[in-house]
Amino acid sequence: MDQASIQYEAAGGIARLTIDQQAKMNAMTFDMWSSVPALIKRAEDDRSVRVIVLQGAGDKAFCAGADISQFGARRTGEDAVKAYDKAVAAGMAAVHDAAKPTVAVIRGICFGGGCALALTCDLRFATADSRFRVPAARLGLGYGFSNMRMMVNKLGIGPVADIMISARILDAADGQRLGVINRAWSREAFQAEVEAYLGTVAANAPLTLAAIKRSLIELSRPEAKQDPAAVDALIAKCFDSTDYKEGQKAFLEKRLPNFIGE
Repeated sequence: MDQASIQYEAAGGIARLTIDQQAKMNAMTFDMWSSVPALIKRAEDDRSVRVIVLQGAGDKAFCAGADISQFGARRTGEDAVKAYDKAVAAGMAAVHDAAKPTVAVIRGICFGGGCALALTCDLRFATADSRFRVPAARLGLGYGFSNMRMMVNKLGIGPVADIMISARILDAADGQRLGVINRAWSREAFQAEVEAYLGTVAANAPLTLAAIKRSLIELSRPEAKQDPAAVDALIAKCFDSTDYKEGQKAFLEKRLPNFIGE
């Protein structure tokens, strides 16, 4: 696999985006951030994909954040800072607003922009030895308002204040208590538990998942900017679908449904 890239593969209803720069704990380069929107769209456009996974290559890190070695060339000067921040914001927004459910699968280090990227996902699962940190206050950089807003929407002001003001390292127990992750498992159990969960999601009705995901997106926005009509249209599509009939039939026949997304 090429280094300093995000790899894509899809199988069994699951699209996996793998952050790959293992020599730097999967730190994200400018080009990697820039590639995220197209990769998310690829997963959205693939009718076989039911759930999108973000994960890090190897077993040491999900993502250590931005590749700081690029900051001298890529994030110095007003224009360069704007271009870099625009690429990061677009990558974060693509994951947050993905039309399909997103899951961060975290092994090990999850720091800085990597932690923020994980938080854009709908769900976050981690190994029990994972560590989380947003060290902006130790680097002297200004942390973007859009990321702060996203984090507050996900976690609440109190947890975000703790995470950002202290810039401390959180263990998995802290991460679960503050809402940074949904579940943590031991390394030994992690792969099996995550794959079982992803398999459950991949077997669910795609149209229902799309309606739920759009509801989550709209609820994350200020009330004045929410579009409940868009959600209602997706809900109506569920009730008009072949899958709705299949779900009822499978329930009555006491078998697993076979959904086709129509």
